[in-house]
Amino acid sequence: MIEVKNIYKSFDGVPVLKDVSAVFETGKTNLIIGQSGSGKTVLMKSVVGIHEVDRGNIIYDNRDVTRMRGKEKNRFRREIGMLFQGSALFDSLTVLENVLFPLEMFSDDTYEEKVERAKFCLERVDLLRAVNLFPSEISGGMQKRAAIARAIVLNPKYLFCDEPNSGLDPKTSLLIDKLVQEITHEFNITTIINTHDMNSVMEIGENIVFINKGEKAWQGNKDEIYDTGCKPLEDLIFASELYKKIKHAHNMNL
Repeated sequence: MIEVKNIYKSFDGVPVLKDVSAVFETGKTNLIIGQSGSGKTVLMKSVVGIHEVDRGNIIYDNRDVTRMRGKEKNRFRREIGMLFQGSALFDSLTVLENVLFPLEMFSDDTYEEKVERAKFCLERVDLLRAVNLFPSEISGGMQKRAAIARAIVLNPKYLFCDEPNSGLDPKTSLLIDKLVQEITHEFNITTIINTHDMNSVMEIGENIVFINKGEKAWQGNKDEIYDTGCKPLEDLIFASELYKKIKHAHNMNL
């Protein structure tokens, strides 16, 4: 579990996050949503440690990372997996070499053990057939699956996904959503997903934090999102045709 307590973040004196508190649960897909410029990306980057907050506390399973320094912080970061927007694979490395990369940096296992672990992760995302291919030789969806394999190869306790469906068609986006959710449940990971994809919200939103103008405006799950009483959130999700259909079906069943 990750707890965010009263964090405040500003850039050049302009507040972006204002006294935000939230809980991200272990073994669930936790989503951060909000309009462009709302602060949702800054929130995730603050939680993962890319941005240092001005004040407040970020607590990973009773460990306050805002108080960590030096070697302790470096050791802790090995518990984190990151799925970047656009996959961020190395073009000059094969799929297998991309997944091996974190192991080469941080693992003391033998090379054979590293390859075995990398292939296990690639098998988990159904990509063993592409081990010797380069990123340019595989589809966008396959690149995303390779990036997921790389993100989990060090067996992280915490997984962060920045716009994982960016650039993907709806069918592939759904497959990636389900894969991330399955891995979250299977390995009991605390997963945080930053997204603007309302389809993802409706499919895998087990714990959703809505950020509006730098403040947490609502928190709940995909079933509770039908009647939030939060107008900025309704304005955001009503832009989704899928939501309109689900909302209509929900009202018909009342």
